[in-house]
Amino acid sequence: MNKTLNLICIVLIMLSCKDTPKDTGLIKKEVVFNQALADELSKMAELDQVAAYIPQGKHKELSENSWNTFKDSVFTTHEKRLQEIFNTHGFTGYDLVGKEGATNFWLMVQHSDHNPEFQTKVLKQMKIEIENNNADPSDYGLLVDRVLLNTGKAQVYGTQVTYNMNTGQAYPKPLSDSINVNERRKSIHLEPLEAYLNTMTEMHFEMNKDYYLKDKGILEPKLYPIE
Repeated sequence: MNKTLNLICIVLIMLSCKDTPKDTGLIKKEVVFNQALADELSKMAELDQVAAYIPQGKHKELSENSWNTFKDSVFTTHEKRLQEIFNTHGFTGYDLVGKEGATNFWLMVQHSDHNPEFQTKVLKQMKIEIENNNADPSDYGLLVDRVLLNTGKAQVYGTQVTYNMNTGQAYPKPLSDSINVNERRKSIHLEPLEAYLNTMTEMHFEMNKDYYLKDKGILEPKLYPIE
């Protein structure tokens, strides 16, 4: 009888252990705000925007080759540092570097087009932070489109554009299911595609005003109608 009872107890203990949840390591650790990292990302993003824009100030004096060399140097140097940060912290969310810091990190990853593998890794981690309300959904959408195009697929939110150089009007690069694009954009807090394209058109026209005024005789950008 005692042997039977002992056997029953052992079986019950084994079943109990099997049903007990194990520590999967998915519990989010408490994050301490890192001001030094936020400041570093701010300085990096400032230089990133110089390289991402048309030549200004002293950079106007550079030849086209020298300007392209400068841009490539900025983007590749930044990417190396971003990878170090990512390997240590994952995607830098609001809790670690604040909203501005998170945006700065994302912005520079956007410009790592020469390394879509790295962009993809960041995107996967950023999705987790989005689900935790620790990153910007609209920023996520822009990176989704960037990664899709960089890996030979059509984008889904229409955030990546090119331009008709005869009119200056922006239009989306290859886009999947364009009919429902504004529903998808709304789900991540993006404005309707037509409004976005108009903003991009106006920015492009302003950056290339001399070309459109002198060479094309276009006095103002061509915009999409907004319903």
